[in-house]
Amino acid sequence: MHHASEIRTVTTEAELREIVPEPSQGIWDKDIGRIDEHARAIIAHSPLVLLATSNPDGTCDVSPRGDPAGSVLVLDDHRLALADRPGNHRVDSFRNVLRNPHVGLLFIVPGMNETLRVNGRATLVSDAPFFDDLVARGRRPRLAVLVDVEELYMHCAKAFLRSSLWKPETWPARDSLPTLGQIAKDHLGLRDVPAEAIDEGLALDARTNL
Repeated sequence: MHHASEIRTVTTEAELREIVPEPSQGIWDKDIGRIDEHARAIIAHSPLVLLATSNPDGTCDVSPRGDPAGSVLVLDDHRLALADRPGNHRVDSFRNVLRNPHVGLLFIVPGMNETLRVNGRATLVSDAPFFDDLVARGRRPRLAVLVDVEELYMHCAKAFLRSSLWKPETWPARDSLPTLGQIAKDHLGLRDVPAEAIDEGLALDARTNL
């Protein structure tokens, strides 16, 4: 166990830059601020995007958004739209967007070590002509997030290379980890409900409520 006196904190940008030097100008210049043909190709092949939002007080949230590749619509060089799909009704991301429109997106393509980062301002939309293009599994979304792109740039492969994320031989055996039912039983204090019953309910919901 480490004592607080052993932890050296960094509290200013000057201290930070003593440890991490300024990047080359090219690193700053890689932000093109628009959706070009390369970004369109990555978005079209990405079945998973992470959506980061925050409250005005700075409390953050990151939510995974998954759909068949090509489901995120690029409306023009500066706007894209993500459909809302059935979830747990907490709508953490949406409540944040209503109070603070700044969002960050990270597009992931299976097998690709580089990722696409997009930052901008979001609007919550309940209907629009493009909703017809957001239909998936026969369902038209009730809501969508419209993002006005302000920053867009590629993120290098190092995180995925270090983690070996796409190498199945590095993956843990699934039975070495708890099921969501086991976790929910303990987190919610459900003493009288078997974990297996929770898992069965979650599996049914996953089959019928995508």
